Amino acid sequence: MTNVIALNHVSLLVKDTARALEFYQGLLGLELDESRPQMSFHGAWLVVGTAQIHLLEMPSVNAPADLPEHGGRDRHFALDVLDLGAIEVALEAADIPYKLSRSGRRALFCRDPDGNAVELVERVTG
Repeated sequence: MTNVIALNHVSLLVKDTARALEFYQGLLGLELDESRPQMSFHGAWLVVGTAQIHLLEMPSVNAPADLPEHGGRDRHFALDVLDLGAIEVALEAADIPYKLSRSGRRALFCRDPDGNAVELVERVTG
């Protein structure tokens, strides 16, 4: 039996917290967790169900040349969504490229403004 019971948070390196928030809060609609304590670096915490995404502002992050073309072949995290079509529309309107999952699932991969790979998976209901 495992003692690990849930994912608490995922930390992502970003160059500009405000720009990253435009993607995670503005485009994806995640809620900002105001309980983040004052720290020695800029960043933000975002609520994802019972877990969080922690944005950690750093002066240099992913070099685009070092990233695989498809986010599914890179370090990434996955978020369940209710309507993948709505995500596709929002990404297209924001001119953010994405690729459909090669697994055949209703899922896609995109990158945030700092090159972090994000998988969005349509949750099967019913």
